[in-house]
Amino acid sequence: MEFPSLSMRACKTLRIWTLLLPLLLLLWSSVVHSNSDYLIGLGSYDITGPAADVNMMGYANAEQIASGVHFRLRARAFIVAEPNGNRVVFVNLDACMASQLVTIKVLERLKARYGDLYTEKNVAISGIHTHAGPGGYLQYVVYIVTSLGFVRQSFDVIVDGIEKTIVEAHENLRPGSIFVNKGELLDAGVNRSPSGYLNNPAEERSKYKYNVDKEMTLLKFVDDEWGPIGSFNWFATHGTSMSRTNSLISGDNKGAAARFMEDWFERKNAVKMDSVGFEDGETPRRISNIIPSINDNHHELLEIAASFQSPPGKPVTKTLSIARRVRSALRQVDKPRFVSAFCQSNCGDVSPNVLGAFCIDTGLPCDFNHSTCGGKNELCYGRGPGYPDEFESTRIIGERQFKKAVELFSGASEQVKGKVDFRHAYIDFSQLEVNLPNSKVVKTCPAAMGFAFAAGTTDGPGAFDFRQGDDQGNPFWKLVRNLIKTPDQEQIDCQQPKPILLDTGEMKVPYDWAPSILPIQIFRIGQFVILSVPGEFTTMAGRRLRDAMKTVLSGHKDFGNNIHVVIAGLTNTYSQYVTTIEEYEVQRYEGASTLFGQHTLSGYIQEFTKLANALINAQTVEPGPQPPDLLDKQISFLTPVVVDTTPLGSNFGDVISDVPKNATFKRGDMVSVTFWSACPRNDLMTEGTFSLVEFLQGKETWVPTYDDDDFCLRFKWSRPSKLSSRSKATIEWRIPQDVASGVYRIKHFGAAKGLLGSIRHFTGSSSAFVVA
Repeated sequence: MEFPSLSMRACKTLRIWTLLLPLLLLLWSSVVHSNSDYLIGLGSYDITGPAADVNMMGYANAEQIASGVHFRLRARAFIVAEPNGNRVVFVNLDACMASQLVTIKVLERLKARYGDLYTEKNVAISGIHTHAGPGGYLQYVVYIVTSLGFVRQSFDVIVDGIEKTIVEAHENLRPGSIFVNKGELLDAGVNRSPSGYLNNPAEERSKYKYNVDKEMTLLKFVDDEWGPIGSFNWFATHGTSMSRTNSLISGDNKGAAARFMEDWFERKNAVKMDSVGFEDGETPRRISNIIPSINDNHHELLEIAASFQSPPGKPVTKTLSIARRVRSALRQVDKPRFVSAFCQSNCGDVSPNVLGAFCIDTGLPCDFNHSTCGGKNELCYGRGPGYPDEFESTRIIGERQFKKAVELFSGASEQVKGKVDFRHAYIDFSQLEVNLPNSKVVKTCPAAMGFAFAAGTTDGPGAFDFRQGDDQGNPFWKLVRNLIKTPDQEQIDCQQPKPILLDTGEMKVPYDWAPSILPIQIFRIGQFVILSVPGEFTTMAGRRLRDAMKTVLSGHKDFGNNIHVVIAGLTNTYSQYVTTIEEYEVQRYEGASTLFGQHTLSGYIQEFTKLANALINAQTVEPGPQPPDLLDKQISFLTPVVVDTTPLGSNFGDVISDVPKNATFKRGDMVSVTFWSACPRNDLMTEGTFSLVEFLQGKETWVPTYDDDDFCLRFKWSRPSKLSSRSKATIEWRIPQDVASGVYRIKHFGAAKGLLGSIRHFTGSSSAFVVA
């Protein structure tokens, strides 16, 4: 049988389809049958601790007691797994540091839930080093003295939050890809101990352009179906934009950066912004996603607002208060939330107070070698870019990290490929033999803190007559020291040239004052390597460790020169600082806080080299001695909440100080409302909120727009005296520049404790007001 002849146009069309069909089939096949190397899961959960009465961890300032919320703290995690092989879990905490006890209890819960799938070998828990989170969750005495001992509420919320974060990441595991990118961020950190850095060899310093690490390294996670689902980055700068006198719980600059980036991605997806998605100086908001355009007739808005006067406070269910949060209402049920973590690295000598350190009495720069003013350390303070406003400094440093992360995220093109693997060991750093390059064998020492430790830093100065750079000590404080614990000659010699102020490693009453057994850990995800360290490495100490690991790993066929190595600081437990031996000699704050003596860094490099060799040669490592579990020995002197009351005739949630009648506010104004409240320790409002801004949609529907997670909203709690049963909550809203015009009100949620111990939840609301 013969077919009729085809036209010339039909022949051309047929040839085109013949060429395109195989390509279309190939593309279709790649969508249906993913060849992703990894399963990826991300998670996030609230870990905001008690917002009242508890000392904050970081500055060791006994007077810095939590009394409200700047914005909430979160745990964020990623899991990367080979489909039929190894997996690793990395958790980033909006907390000052990891805790050995927290790590132990999280691992116990994971074992009960998943068996041996997640252990100390493949789980890393790292802190961002905010100095504005509640303390009392570590197990060693020296770290919980100022918090009046162990604070079970601080501990429990962190353990619960980490577990829930990992469970969420585990349940989100899906095929996906990972990309890596890195770049310089120049204006988010300066060296706060430059004289210490200058004691490093000139030849070594000449290899580097800056006296702090300026590089941010970012991982971008992409789900095969949903596209980008998150990012984690590592960059070194201290969480000390918020000062030692701040009393509001805050994730500081890294917590702020994480919130900005998660909101940026949400907004970018919602309104189809460009690849960067913000203008210079603009912090991303969600308001345009929530509020439609409305009638902006000012007179009409005032009439509507006048009809909503502040009602009396009323009882509510806890479920209602939690349900009012903004972001939970916006989430797509079937799509993973976007998770962005800003992780800490070798931040030991890096300050976010980038304007420098100045004397508060004269305004002149502090003494270069000792960071003193007229011989006094307590007069020398670092200044952030928003000086004198610490909230503005936090925003700026957070925004700078956020913008660099967005740039790296948007440009990430190098795909991570290769094995997932890990190695972990416990090392007793109180008596570690270290083989130096010159073949000399030395030992580390039991932990001890030097005199310059008490001098503090330019981020948070100490008191009395201590000063950085003190390698002698003074007779009076040595006498005081000896009343607590006199170090023997062997310890004095071992710690030289550090004069010992507190011999913490040999203080055991009522239980251990300092750690001795520390975890070290390596994660490998293809060509990306994470070194988990249980302390704060200085800039040069971190560089030496990274370079040593690159030398070991780059010689292996799986890596070659294509390798990315990051240090994850303050991970799995906490043991203060690690300096180079040259920086240790100078005995600035960081050297005085290097617990195990001058050979500490050499010990880390030696033991990490063993792990790295075991990793590339597929060998096992000795687990080492187990650290102690001191939970049953913990002591707490923090008094419980007895009862909450209000004045006769008043209810919990009643407004004490309302917005002015017929008030109109402009963008940038501060709106403040005060309520009769109760102690925030009664209910941490986990995944909930103490404060809320609502927008009136139509004539009667109030839409949540800002809550405790927002940088612009502050919850401040106070009582007239320490023993008073009455308390107030002041909620301040700095109106963002891009907020929509309309009618708003402020709400407060809380929980009051009765005489018999019952907890009653309540809410209160301000009068409505207009934002023009």
